[in-house]
Amino acid sequence: MPPVVKSLLIANVVAYLIDSLLHISPMFALYYWGTDAFMPYQLVTYMFMHGNFAHIFFNMFALWMFGRIMEQVWGGQRFLMYYMICGIGAGLIQEMGQMAGLISPYSMTIGASGAVYGILLAFGMTFPNERLFIIPIPFPIKAKWFICIYVAIEILEGMSASDGVAHFAHLGGMFFGLVLILFWRNAARCRNINFGKNFWRKPDSQPSMHVSYNDNYTKDYEYNSRKKARNDEIDRILDKVRQGGYESLTESEKQTLFDASGR
Repeated sequence: MPPVVKSLLIANVVAYLIDSLLHISPMFALYYWGTDAFMPYQLVTYMFMHGNFAHIFFNMFALWMFGRIMEQVWGGQRFLMYYMICGIGAGLIQEMGQMAGLISPYSMTIGASGAVYGILLAFGMTFPNERLFIIPIPFPIKAKWFICIYVAIEILEGMSASDGVAHFAHLGGMFFGLVLILFWRNAARCRNINFGKNFWRKPDSQPSMHVSYNDNYTKDYEYNSRKKARNDEIDRILDKVRQGGYESLTESEKQTLFDASGR
């Protein structure tokens, strides 16, 4: 298990056990900033508080299931940054929902769900065609559709339900995760632009403006062939990770997986 995910799991479990004995969650939960109970540190500490065993179990299971893959792809430093930004962003969106009157300003928010939902989004964007088996759905579903369904459910529940679940925090974690991933991808594309001598070199001759239908067809065919081969290679590497773990990959396979996450 990669170190950051392992440390987060331990920290959450230890905090849950301490809270079970000493009932510290009222001190470290997140409160509305318009009340006297709000403290800035709560935007971080609320992520490590959980209401009951089922709450922490499902959050930690999702963190272990999807987080370890994303840490292996991104590396520990980037993964931890992403996790914390998603969690803090989820808390900020929850605060905005309370300020708008959509959520009771007297309710407190606890749980790592916002950060975990950000990880779900990251997995879906990195491996959109990876098939997942989700109970009780009796057939595999692609990660990208799984994420879309979850977003739709959270929006509907957030606008209509009063079940005590922080639906806006879930959406907030996914929103901040989306912004951060798009920022990283745009920065990676900018770094790949060649501003060297080829940028200033004049062309040797004027390019031809005539492109035949066959030329376009050939280019499209070659592009689609390369894309299919790349996707097949990613699927093969993911199968190898599931069977033998991340350490079973060669250096070239690890690099291929890392490059795929940046597209």
